[in-house]
Amino acid sequence: MKRLIWNALDAEARAASLTRPAQVGSAERSAVVARLVAQVRADGDATLRALTRRYDGCELGDLAVSAAEFDAAETRVDPALREAIAQARERIACFHAAAAPAPVRVETAPGVVCERVLRPLGRVGLYAPAGTAPLPSTVLMLAVTAQLAGCPEVVLCTPANAAGECDPVVLYTAKLCGVGRVFKLGGAQAIAAMAYGTASVPRCDKLFGPGNAWVTEAKRQVANDVDGAAIDLPAGPSEVLVIADAAADAAFVAADLLSQAEHGSDSQVMLLSPSRALLDAVAAEVEAQLQTLPRAAFARDALAHSRLIEVANIAEALAISNAYAPEHLILNVVDPRALLPDVRNAGSVFLGAWSPEAVGDYCSGTNHVLPTYGYARAWSGVSVASFVKQITVQELSPDGLRAIGPCARVLADAEQLHAHERAVALRLERLGAGA
Repeated sequence: MKRLIWNALDAEARAASLTRPAQVGSAERSAVVARLVAQVRADGDATLRALTRRYDGCELGDLAVSAAEFDAAETRVDPALREAIAQARERIACFHAAAAPAPVRVETAPGVVCERVLRPLGRVGLYAPAGTAPLPSTVLMLAVTAQLAGCPEVVLCTPANAAGECDPVVLYTAKLCGVGRVFKLGGAQAIAAMAYGTASVPRCDKLFGPGNAWVTEAKRQVANDVDGAAIDLPAGPSEVLVIADAAADAAFVAADLLSQAEHGSDSQVMLLSPSRALLDAVAAEVEAQLQTLPRAAFARDALAHSRLIEVANIAEALAISNAYAPEHLILNVVDPRALLPDVRNAGSVFLGAWSPEAVGDYCSGTNHVLPTYGYARAWSGVSVASFVKQITVQELSPDGLRAIGPCARVLADAEQLHAHERAVALRLERLGAGA
């Protein structure tokens, strides 16, 4: 990890220190994804089988996971893991049910009733990666919130292995969360299939879930197509920013940094601290803990574009964090809650020494599908609200229109929208005549 002293940097160097890893080959990738999407739209299932053969190395008969495969998967999941999944599911449901949007009905003026009603999305498509490691936790995060929202149709795509089998834990988790339609598809082709539909895969209204750069690019393209599908949020590689003071445990901080670095070579981790001694200790701990990690190669690649930054004080660290807008923000300081009001941009925040980011990934109850790559400046993570439409309603009585109609007429006239003004005026005239 590169060591920097913030107050020794000029403006250009500061900006460079907060730059994410470049998404290399983006123009070429965009063109390749566009061709894949077009092929899936044109040839449907035949193209999906061909692309699965090319990229996943397996021959598929039925694209959908069968009932027998679901049953077999359950027998292959260790009982302790089944219990952990059940516990995580309960906490995720508990939090998201409490945080879900609610209907609203308010009288804004006598005789003027405004409402907000909620309607679930009709059909949603979930994506669970299985590249460097399968992610059943992603199924929990997406399927539980979709279920709470009341979405009538939920489908899931996840890649198959060379034997044409999906990860058994992913299948078990999907079934537990009420997802009965799973397709053995990965990559950009899975996104295209769910966005436009094929003979086997139904067309979805909105797509959810993380993925590699190819999946992310496919989501971007289908979201920009009027005939495509909406997406949950823009995303890039996973990341964490830790703010720690001199009292922080260096081993804890190093473990938190490595827990994100091991996601992949394009991940990025940052540590900001006013304590030079802590920065030194964390650097040593990172190197020591790396020796024991099976995914050390991924972590080392990520650490090559990560930073240890010495700041003047914690307030300066918070200002830097808000500029960076991390996916995950860990406040490993003596009084972390006191800092929370000053956090402006972050996907999810972890307060104190005993709140590792890993619990948010799995089982605290919050969601781990979060905005990355700086999108936390404007986007929120996935929640029940992501799976519903919030429709407003208004109902006016005659007295209500008498009360607010003149206001509407004045505003319409100011905007020179005369048909707007007339639609109100005609009714007011009728009411006047009736009186």
